Amino acid sequence: MATSDKIDWKSNFLALKYIPRFFKLIWQTNRRLFLLNVSVRIVKSILPVLLLWVGKLIIDEVILQASASVKDYSHIWFLLGVELALAVLSNLLSRVIGLTDGLLGDLYSNKSSVELIQKSATMQLSQLEDANFYDKLERARRQTTNRVTLMSTVLSQAQDIITVISLITGLIVFQPFLILLLLIAIIPSFLNEIKFSRYSYSLVRSWTPERRELDYLRYIGASDVTAKEIKLFSLADFISNRFSKLANKYYLANRALAIKRAVWGSIFNIIGDISYYAAYVIIVIRTVTGIITIGDLTFLAGSFRSLRNQLQTIFQRFTRITESALYLKDYFDFMDIEHEQAPDTANTAPSLPIKEGFVFENLSFKYPESDQYVLKNISFTLRAGEKMALVGENGAGKTTLIKLLLRMYEPTEGRILLDGQDIRNFDPGKYQKVFGVIFQDFVRYHFTAKENIAVGKIDELSNQEQIEYAAHKSLANQVIETLPDRYEQQLGKRFHQGKELSGGQWQKVALARAYMKNAEVIVLDEPTAALDARAEFEAFQRFTELSEGKTAVLISHRFSTVRMADRILVLKNGGILELGTHEELISNQGLYAELFNYQAQGYR
Repeated sequence: MATSDKIDWKSNFLALKYIPRFFKLIWQTNRRLFLLNVSVRIVKSILPVLLLWVGKLIIDEVILQASASVKDYSHIWFLLGVELALAVLSNLLSRVIGLTDGLLGDLYSNKSSVELIQKSATMQLSQLEDANFYDKLERARRQTTNRVTLMSTVLSQAQDIITVISLITGLIVFQPFLILLLLIAIIPSFLNEIKFSRYSYSLVRSWTPERRELDYLRYIGASDVTAKEIKLFSLADFISNRFSKLANKYYLANRALAIKRAVWGSIFNIIGDISYYAAYVIIVIRTVTGIITIGDLTFLAGSFRSLRNQLQTIFQRFTRITESALYLKDYFDFMDIEHEQAPDTANTAPSLPIKEGFVFENLSFKYPESDQYVLKNISFTLRAGEKMALVGENGAGKTTLIKLLLRMYEPTEGRILLDGQDIRNFDPGKYQKVFGVIFQDFVRYHFTAKENIAVGKIDELSNQEQIEYAAHKSLANQVIETLPDRYEQQLGKRFHQGKELSGGQWQKVALARAYMKNAEVIVLDEPTAALDARAEFEAFQRFTELSEGKTAVLISHRFSTVRMADRILVLKNGGILELGTHEELISNQGLYAELFNYQAQGYR
């Protein structure tokens, strides 16, 4: 276990401060359900002591009638009726509690999941790509489900505390010394549970990266996406063995902790049992000597037993609450992460249409916790209405430059201007609406074909005409016409009746997203990599028509496509090597000409 992940006593208790915040969110989720749940629990909390007291009265009445010369059972029947009514009421209240717990838990899970999705959307892409940050996100994600258990546990704790207070009141009235024996029976076990709950949380926290790896191995080992390569390269044994080794290491660490917890728990439970029976002996002796009645014996023995069980449950539950609060802390810690604040002026949208274009001034970028620059001192102008191609070998920084333009990353140094304004002065969401974008690593959404295209401008999901227009421009209509349900066809094999597409077909659908909105700037990152030559030619004919009069940025390794651009920017090792038209760069006899000739030789 990593030292930095160990949790001390102070942290254990400080985590409880998140409980009120947790319940505030539940309150906001559904106030009526929450008030009903709490009200029912309060009523149910006093039923145990009432049942014990009615039981005592019944026994005393039975003994009284047994010795009476004239029998009168009416009071016994009345008391039995009261006890039955209380038992039925207790059962009904339990069902209401279970129902409202489940409903509130589902509503909170939905609410917290939505909040997590919205929060993740505010994070910089560079944060989401950082392994340590992703561990925080993973821990937070795990806390959006099954929080009904924590809610129910805390409310049950409050309910049982009220019950314990009523039972303690009864013991104090009859035999107050029993409270001392009760504390001896409970406190050692409580301290033991607190200790091991800290160790359990520390173990789970320190293993977050490994558990992510286990989840990943489960996915790639049993997925339609990876199935072909798993079979082709006979990777099943390799993946299963790697999973088994890692899972076994976690099992051994968890087993050692579980054994220690069970052994010490058993020892302290034995101490509790001895204390209970010592109290029981004292109560029996006082009954035999006539100090208390048989009914009192029943009430005190039942109260002590219930108190011991209730207090033991309360203390054990408290350790679960503190442990759960530590997990809850993971969720709120993530939600409290402050993303980079934009300037006060960053609440406006760019003025359209674009008049001058984009100016890149001494732009540099490196990832957090990295000393190596991906881009260094990039300066050039992308004019309004210009089509510019980015060329360079893999790792030259082409896609990173695009992501800086789109404000998915913020520059480490330098700035980007749009019509003379620093793009950081614009609202990110409003600024990004200027662009129509398709990346090479586009997402294959397991939605309908219609929804997959509408992702480009989701506000137009109901605009069938616009969706069909985008599909026509990207050639996706040729794919959709072959599907049984056409635009309503579920894509992908993840869900029932879904249809899988080929790589080229998926790319046509994804390309339609860029055409969904009449964007001022079109950005295409290897948009036709999976298309055949004919489809590529047709796609770029449409692209040329669509981008007429618009600003466009194109990344491609196919020089037949690149030469269509007005100017070509050649990157190498994160810096600008060449910039000019196709003809100018060919005459320069630099890297562009070299790469162009290499590719041309393949067609001779």
